[in-house]
Amino acid sequence: MTEALLIHAPLAGRVMPLGEVPDPVFSAQMVGSGAAIEPPEGETFDVVSPVAGKIIKLLPHAFIVVDTAGRGVLTHVGIDTVKLQGEGFELLIDKGATVDAGALIMRVDPAAAVAAGYSLVSPIVVLDTKPDTATPIASGAVAAGAELFSVP
Repeated sequence: MTEALLIHAPLAGRVMPLGEVPDPVFSAQMVGSGAAIEPPEGETFDVVSPVAGKIIKLLPHAFIVVDTAGRGVLTHVGIDTVKLQGEGFELLIDKGATVDAGALIMRVDPAAAVAAGYSLVSPIVVLDTKPDTATPIASGAVAAGAELFSVP
């Protein structure tokens, strides 16, 4: 049996359950269980890796890190932010890189997303986990790198 996977907050902000994410794919936990973080309004913010592992997917607005046990963790910054085609997102690492939890992945200037009316609520999910299998650790305000939730 694989040990529980501890997920760290990839950004600072207010923790919220996936059920409150304004996107049905995430709120219904179709891609996996987890949590979401709403960053403070208007400030540029950094996004760090929620786990140690290898970056297997890297898009301007989202990335997947796979841990040594092969579990993928998706960090998706904002809702509908794919439509910005990278505007406001600065990638600071390369796909294929091996990272520690807390390693800097991207810097986000939310101005373009806010101007377009997109939510910056950012889901963090462990791919292919059953709904409601994440055990929350943090609530309220959380700092980037703080323990966020675990999954069995």
